[in-house]
Amino acid sequence: MQHISSMVQRTFGKMRDTERGELMKYFCKRLNIDRVMDSYPKITMGHMGKILEQIPTKDLYYLKRVCDDSKHFSKRFWWELDPEKHPEK
Repeated sequence: MQHISSMVQRTFGKMRDTERGELMKYFCKRLNIDRVMDSYPKITMGHMGKILEQIPTKDLYYLKRVCDDSKHFSKRFWWELDPEKHPEK
């Protein structure tokens, strides 16, 4: 008789993937390229989660598109996240 765990094979990493997590990985990867070149420490997923915690997922797609279209990804990313750059209308 075999144990039931030998019959049920799941990859827990794939089960927990979300679209928000994929976007966070994308931002970390793109920002860390410039940060390493400028001798700054890499941004971890925990730090990125704290930075983006108040931003809805649909707005992260907008942020991704705007940053991809710009000449300097990281400059545009940090400019978009700074609330002082966007005064209330």
